[in-house]
Amino acid sequence: MTATERPPYAGTRYPRLADVEAFRAWIAEGWDAVETAPDLETGAAAAAADHRARLSERMPDATIVAASGIAPVRNDDASYGFRADSGFVWLTNCQAEDAVLVMTPRPGGHDAVLFLPPPFRPGETGFFANAMHGELWVGPSAGLAEWSAALGIDVRPLAEFDAGALTGAHFSDSAARRLGVPASADLERSVSVLRMVKDAWEIAQMRAAVDASVAGFGATVGEIPRAIADGLGERWLQGTFDRHARTHGNGPGYSTIVGSGRHAPTLHWVRCDGPVLEDELLLLDMGVEMRSLYTADVTRTFPASGTFSPAGREAHDLVEKAHRAGLAQIRPGTAYLDFHFAAMEVIATGLHDWGLLPVSVDEALSPRGQHHRRYLACGIGHHLGLDVHDCSQAHYEDYMGADLIPGVVMTVEPGLYFHAHDLTLPPELRGIGVRLEDDVLVTETGSEVLSDALPIDADGVERYTRERMGIS
Repeated sequence: MTATERPPYAGTRYPRLADVEAFRAWIAEGWDAVETAPDLETGAAAAAADHRARLSERMPDATIVAASGIAPVRNDDASYGFRADSGFVWLTNCQAEDAVLVMTPRPGGHDAVLFLPPPFRPGETGFFANAMHGELWVGPSAGLAEWSAALGIDVRPLAEFDAGALTGAHFSDSAARRLGVPASADLERSVSVLRMVKDAWEIAQMRAAVDASVAGFGATVGEIPRAIADGLGERWLQGTFDRHARTHGNGPGYSTIVGSGRHAPTLHWVRCDGPVLEDELLLLDMGVEMRSLYTADVTRTFPASGTFSPAGREAHDLVEKAHRAGLAQIRPGTAYLDFHFAAMEVIATGLHDWGLLPVSVDEALSPRGQHHRRYLACGIGHHLGLDVHDCSQAHYEDYMGADLIPGVVMTVEPGLYFHAHDLTLPPELRGIGVRLEDDVLVTETGSEVLSDALPIDADGVERYTRERMGIS
């Protein structure tokens, strides 16, 4: 055949491989069996079983349905990255896509069945035709028997799941979206309340997440000189941490924030598309999510030159004072919001002393005032766990209206956010953003700052910055 001749099949319709008998027969042959087990953290199955037991005690007569969810489609057979629903993971420690857990009440507890889509293996059309579960697309995958053995739970094919037989069941948000039924507020609240108190296995996961994040801060700060000298900017630092998080965990636990100079006061500066300015402050809000999906959430503010300016140090010192006041309130039996009020009083007093408030400190702190919040409009702490803002479906009386108890893991993160275009500020403060955020475990006798390997005082931050950047 010459280069200008067309083959005899040219111009025919593109063949659908599932309809080509010769192809189906050929691709079904010659594959070695690959034994694949779920890749779970040690103790994951036992932790999930205990979590189900705790939910069973709280909702003893309820049929409970939870789902892992499905990744949204980006284009054709390309989906966005899948991340299983946190409540489902808490109950199963399974991160399989399109999975459903059913807990059926019985005397003394619940029977649990996990429904999973089995992988399509050689000999099945889906092996090559299903981009979500076909092993030609996604690689060898654990089967139902392997999942059952790993989790110690009855696992059945998703095709056997019968939503019609679950009249009166309590559906989680993720299950409700999948099935097109109303979600159960009681179930979501119950799971959120139970997730507030971490068990020993969860605390170990969070320690690992914090340790990995602290190491990621070191790697990122070490790249500041290159980000400046080579003009690589905020993106380079964001990429440095995200690569670290993917290497040492599942990935970043939330969108990494890298804000230099006038970007630092922007609370959720996740664009990270500006330069890193040598003579300005650099705010890094970053956390590693472990393969178990438990995440850290840590913030520090660094002088990109290695030395704070007088105004930058003054702002950092005030935030540090507020931070320490908040940390001092974290102990069992203390009202959750006490840390908030303690830190806010320090902030309001400092701003008043600087002449930035139009009213007295008492007027500013009043629920009818809040003038200091112009420079600190966000909350300054939250529960932490499988989600960066964990347990968000809990009611006020469960969360902000409750007392702290051992096993709670939370953040404390006061800050000052002086926007460059805020004309109420003197010129030397405009464009300064400072946040200090630590992850804190409430213990039987007080609290433990899990992220205390990172300094919070200005002198310590300067030493840390210069050491990581290799300057004296």
